[in-house]
Amino acid sequence: MNSSATLPPSGWYPDPSGDRQWRVWNGTQWTELTRPYGDVATAPSIVSDLGLIHALHRLLRYGIAGDFAGISILVSVLAHWPGTAHPVTEWFAVAACNVAVALIIIGSACFAFAARELMGHWTPWAFIPGVNLLAVNAVVTRRLGGQPLRRVGAEAVLMILFVAQFHAEVWLCFAPAIVALGESQWIATFIDQLLISSSPSSSATS
Repeated sequence: MNSSATLPPSGWYPDPSGDRQWRVWNGTQWTELTRPYGDVATAPSIVSDLGLIHALHRLLRYGIAGDFAGISILVSVLAHWPGTAHPVTEWFAVAACNVAVALIIIGSACFAFAARELMGHWTPWAFIPGVNLLAVNAVVTRRLGGQPLRRVGAEAVLMILFVAQFHAEVWLCFAPAIVALGESQWIATFIDQLLISSSPSSSATS
């Protein structure tokens, strides 16, 4: 594609390598998604899910880790803030808080874009840190056939216990890691479901 010209919209195009197949152009570059020429009927569903798949991949790479690492650092520093029973130095506390806030912002941004792709439009709760995390988890759980209220409620209770009691119950330091691992597994499963539902074999049996 010539960068000096107007880039074409995302969609399926003949493979620029010359192979007899279609390849997905995401609007800025070629992706790894290909289909033989006989499978063009499956293209619309894959292209429609492409933005969502990319947003969910960003959650797995940056969003979940950023949110929970930021929360863990922030809670830990506040539990040892200068003036408490076991304080850290003031410069370290301020620096760690800045890092924590930056991580939370990155994580929340990833969850906001994932919420946009899941809902098909921007919603007010997509911009609220913590709320967008719970809401995205609820939507993904519902689409996978799970029980959103039970799962999201259990995760919320565990994180509330971590925030409220970490200074007294050190074992709660494992709570963010447990919740983050569970969310990663659900997101990865949802991505796999999107890819499978868009494959030619699933379209042929539907």
